[in-house]
Amino acid sequence: MTRLIDSIGDIATKFDAIVLDQWGVLHDGSAPYPSALTALDVLRDSAAKIGVLSNSGKRAGLNVERIAAMGFDTDTLDCVMTSGEALWLQFASGAAQQTTLYPIEARPGDAAFWAQGLPITLVDRPQDAEAILLMGLPDGSEPDAYGAQLQTAFDRALPLYCSNPDFVSPRGGGTYVMSPGALAQRYREVGGEVHLFGKPYPSIFKAIETTLNCTPDRILMIGDSLHHDILGAQTAGWHSLLIQAGIHAPDIRAGHQADDIAQLANATAMPPPDYSLPDLR
Repeated sequence: MTRLIDSIGDIATKFDAIVLDQWGVLHDGSAPYPSALTALDVLRDSAAKIGVLSNSGKRAGLNVERIAAMGFDTDTLDCVMTSGEALWLQFASGAAQQTTLYPIEARPGDAAFWAQGLPITLVDRPQDAEAILLMGLPDGSEPDAYGAQLQTAFDRALPLYCSNPDFVSPRGGGTYVMSPGALAQRYREVGGEVHLFGKPYPSIFKAIETTLNCTPDRILMIGDSLHHDILGAQTAGWHSLLIQAGIHAPDIRAGHQADDIAQLANATAMPPPDYSLPDLR
């Protein structure tokens, strides 16, 4: 059964490293959660190493800048790893060999900035590509977005590389938007070849674990998604803490948190998280 705690300070000293999800834990995509600013100070005083592990399609440096712009003291962070960084490293190592990519991005220029330093050419049509680079989606994208492009890619048997496997992402005011993982799932369902980078897949957990130089049993993952943060942590052998105010908030009732979390975890065929907080505090 998940242990409900009052603040992160109750357990922080139990771990050598504490790794935080970004969206839904530190901020809502537009502004920081006020209690998270204070909680980061508590973590700094605990002597645990602090990491951020995000399913952001962008590279790690841009996410450090985003966190700093929201008022967080990034000097307290020992490591920031993103799914976009993990994908960049995959191409940089030569493990992904395609060099002509058709990008799907939240804003024009995102893919070009991500591809800096790589021997990659970005093209305007999937007909001219060797693979699809799925980095982000413009806010407000409909479930059937990019249907024609994906059909062309499927007809040509193009692999799709997705640097953000989240299905939804939070925005201000408790709203959510469709994220690239939902589009990647559509492509996989019709038989397309999909390569996903980020949580819950083991490689990104191993990458930050190695950087932090901590053993799995001494790391705590704090996230708002059972499917990405908590499942990934469990697979990696880490401890886990679920933030209730994130994407599962509609299904977690006040006074019934532990039971509701257990039911959600059971529906996903996974053990419940070790700990839970209403929000990062």
